[in-house]
Amino acid sequence: METKQKIVCVIPARLASTRFPEKMLVYLAGKPLLQRVWDAALATEMFDDVVIAGDDRKIFNLVTGFGGKYVATSPVCASGTDRLIEVMKQGGVTGDIWVNWQGDEPFISKDMIEALLQSIDDPNDDMWTLKKRITIAANITAPNIAKVVCDVRGYAMYFSRSQIPFVRDNADLDALLNMGIYYKHVGIYAYRPATLERIAGTKQTVYEEAEKLEQLRFLHYGVSIRIHETNKEVVGIDTPNDLAVAESLFNQKNG
Repeated sequence: METKQKIVCVIPARLASTRFPEKMLVYLAGKPLLQRVWDAALATEMFDDVVIAGDDRKIFNLVTGFGGKYVATSPVCASGTDRLIEVMKQGGVTGDIWVNWQGDEPFISKDMIEALLQSIDDPNDDMWTLKKRITIAANITAPNIAKVVCDVRGYAMYFSRSQIPFVRDNADLDALLNMGIYYKHVGIYAYRPATLERIAGTKQTVYEEAEKLEQLRFLHYGVSIRIHETNKEVVGIDTPNDLAVAESLFNQKNG
């Protein structure tokens, strides 16, 4: 991918995780989880700058300990996007495209970043994210997996933890899987600075609060979210059990 735009990657790292307290301090296969994500971001060789946006001295000590670049942000930031906005407003980091790579996503690859950023020179796009076709029937209704439906142009129409679309006359999940219409949202984003500024002036909506999906706020306020597809599977780390799964996968990939 060739572009003249400056691409920066911000890795939000919040200490107070509800489902997995102090998740950002855990180790994955002998290294800090945050270092795994930092190394993966650098390995793509697609970013002009990479920073970790944290909210606690413990994270600062961890990041500086492995040589990462740390930017201090407020612990009251409600989401990773809010943390990016704060980094942008501080002015120490500048860019034409801002990538939000969550600190609990060590398996995102260069191929996925290339897919994410493939249309950044299209002036009609406000921001970008990814989807992957669901290949396990039970995941169609799994509330921990965000689903997305898109229009004919590839822009998001809605995200939900529920089954979308709901097929009124067919409750057979295996049959629904074979229809090829179910996609999960892969939670990595890219934004224009103007989009972040636009989001910064908005408040949470009832839809965002109900589903706990920040991207619903963006849609509510008219932000166009371009969805590109990836065939790569990712494993985010939201719980201690997820960490055990990630440890096993990491050892398989590098064993």
